[in-house]
Amino acid sequence: MFHTRGLALVMAGAVCGFLQASPVTAQGSDPERLEAFMEVTGFDVAMDSIALAAGDAPLMLGMSASDFGTSWTQLADEVFDTELMNDMAVEILSATLSDDLLTHAAEFYASDLGRRLVEVENASHLADDDVKQALCTDIVARGVETGDLRIEILQDLNSAVDSSGTAVRAVQEIQVRFLMAASNSGVLEQVLDETALRAALKENEAALRVDLQTSALANAAFTYRDIPEDDLQAYLEALEHPDMQQVYELMNAVQYEVMANRFELLGARMAELHPGEEL
Repeated sequence: MFHTRGLALVMAGAVCGFLQASPVTAQGSDPERLEAFMEVTGFDVAMDSIALAAGDAPLMLGMSASDFGTSWTQLADEVFDTELMNDMAVEILSATLSDDLLTHAAEFYASDLGRRLVEVENASHLADDDVKQALCTDIVARGVETGDLRIEILQDLNSAVDSSGTAVRAVQEIQVRFLMAASNSGVLEQVLDETALRAALKENEAALRVDLQTSALANAAFTYRDIPEDDLQAYLEALEHPDMQQVYELMNAVQYEVMANRFELLGARMAELHPGEEL
């Protein structure tokens, strides 16, 4: 039996939703400027962190990485090659992100506040998700219960970076592409029907949405734990600017399309592995 919760929790801290990226202008941004943009905004680290999700992919198959033997790490590293994923991101953004939008976002993240935010966000991307949850879940729960203003700001920040509310759809799409690829490659004992799979995921959508919101809030509490409320409020105002909304819509689309692409390939190539080997 397949399980979908693992990937959902891994991606709960992501800052985006799954969309079909559409050009903002006919002329995109220069690749060199995009590389600089990715670094100043921390999007390069966010892309690199996608590789961390690979370790939890077998959870969706009701298995663990150890079930696939010594070659698991090698395959995951190959499929989730960070340089390749970065190149994929630059290629998509070069055709979709206008110079005006790039400049708007880069100027904010190059400011004193922007640099401090990127620093903590980069560190959070690479931190252990279990640690984040353990440190912040209780704090968040108490804050929600008491109506803590800081918690409200964090909730608004999470909403601002996914203003279309598409994170749930993103997780579902990645799960479908991964599980169908695994099924078609013979990794699963059962042959999955895509229509039935999507229906099953739809039945669990409400629970998934709660999981994502809860985990994302704990992640935000961990990430911004040392950032003053006034600065968080200023960040929220910056994120709610129409130009920044367009930038995040595109970055969200890129991040989730790269994730879906890599998980789909991973599902197909897991047939190369040999379950049962000793690690």
